[in-house]
Amino acid sequence: MRIQFPPAGARLSGGRRALLAAPLGLIAVIMVADLSTGPDIHLGPLLVAAPALTATFGSARLTAAIGAVAVAAQIVLGLLFGRTLTADHQTQTAALFLATIFLVAFRAVHERREQALDRARWVADVAQKVLLKPLPAQIGLLELASAYVAAEAEAQIGGDLYAAVRARDATRLLIGDSRGKGFTAVGDAALLLGAFHAAAHRFPPLPRLVAHLHNTVYWDAEEPADDLAAGESFITAAVLEIPDGEPRVHVIDCGHPPPILVRGGEVVPLEIPDPYLPLGLGAPTTEKDYEADTFEFPVGALLLLYTDGVIEARDAHGTFYPLTERLASWGERDPRSLVRRLHEDLLDHAGGSLGDDAALIAIRRKP
Repeated sequence: MRIQFPPAGARLSGGRRALLAAPLGLIAVIMVADLSTGPDIHLGPLLVAAPALTATFGSARLTAAIGAVAVAAQIVLGLLFGRTLTADHQTQTAALFLATIFLVAFRAVHERREQALDRARWVADVAQKVLLKPLPAQIGLLELASAYVAAEAEAQIGGDLYAAVRARDATRLLIGDSRGKGFTAVGDAALLLGAFHAAAHRFPPLPRLVAHLHNTVYWDAEEPADDLAAGESFITAAVLEIPDGEPRVHVIDCGHPPPILVRGGEVVPLEIPDPYLPLGLGAPTTEKDYEADTFEFPVGALLLLYTDGVIEARDAHGTFYPLTERLASWGERDPRSLVRRLHEDLLDHAGGSLGDDAALIAIRRKP
């Protein structure tokens, strides 16, 4: 299916049609004022304000049309005062015409940029839907909620990633942060998510799964590539397994911020004594190189997974986001409410935009 992108500003919305009255009214007001002040005061040069105003909300074609009306109004004023052939009037008319040409050209360039941004947003939206599939509200005996906040204003996806799959009588989750840049980061994220989805549901032992993920990233980085940054990327990640039949969570942490357990009024980071190297760093591995750490995860408790874009977000004074303090003060019990509140508070702390992408997953074990 071919996607057609309409030209930016090709059609005026109802609100913009109402705005059209402003430049037309301005032309009328300037003409009446000029006629009222007599032949010694020339207000015609003010007509340039009409196409300039139109360029702020209308298309290049509309700007040209309003500019033509302004030039016509200037000529009419010259005829009424009998100064059409004077050098002063001709100079003013030529200046108004040239200013209109400049405004039309500026608006046309702006429209092309808007169109390119529309395409970029569309591509980013498709990429996000393909790579970061929305996590189900419920999977097995777990309730889930997730959020993704891109650092770039026009981007919807970067190097952060997450996924969840069912594997026999357990749920496996992945959260990670690619350290590549630009398309390299997105490519690494896609590679790891594909490897996780392909292998996790087959239920290999957790160490074997992590070794498979590491080797996938490692050998991809080792392949020859034109992009010099491709071989320098790696992915911090945490891979979790939550069995249905026991109140525990098994974690293999590869250089990633530790999960946080929220139970009652208690907020406990699940600190890993000796995290493994990020995926893709070092040498190829086997399942013997990994061992999972096990923590209690009782019914009703919340488990929060996040990327370092959350804890490294700074306010205007350079203060890092106090994640554990916020969680302790809120006392949220619902995954969706927690993610929504954390998302809003994080952006508020950072002044509306983050310095790095951030991903969140909140998990609650049901009875």
